[in-house]
Amino acid sequence: MQKISSSVLVFLTGCFVYSLIEITARGFTHWTMTLTGGVILVVLYKMQTNIKDISLWKKCIIGSLVITSFEFTVGVIVNIIMHWHVWDYSDMPMNLLGQICLPFTGLWFLICIPAFYVCKIINKRLENI
Repeated sequence: MQKISSSVLVFLTGCFVYSLIEITARGFTHWTMTLTGGVILVVLYKMQTNIKDISLWKKCIIGSLVITSFEFTVGVIVNIIMHWHVWDYSDMPMNLLGQICLPFTGLWFLICIPAFYVCKIINKRLENI
């Protein structure tokens, strides 16, 4: 039960924080990105709690690749297949089908730093319950 409740807490935190970041940066978000933010934080949380012998910068590289992979997958589904036009990086350098681009992969690397810190705090708080 503890693992399920911790995953739900982490998922909801990811939903909220990612939506807040996107609303702050773009002025709006989309429900698919809210859910994606939740799933991504759960993956980063599992990395933080299960892979302890790897440096933060290596975790951030892996995390940025995980986020970019999720972004590409969701982008292909919602933007290319479903034509919802949630985002388009076609005007960004080094983009792939307008769904991902190298500058945002770098941004995800930087965002992983506080994300892993948040995961660490959540894990410590949950251990004390």
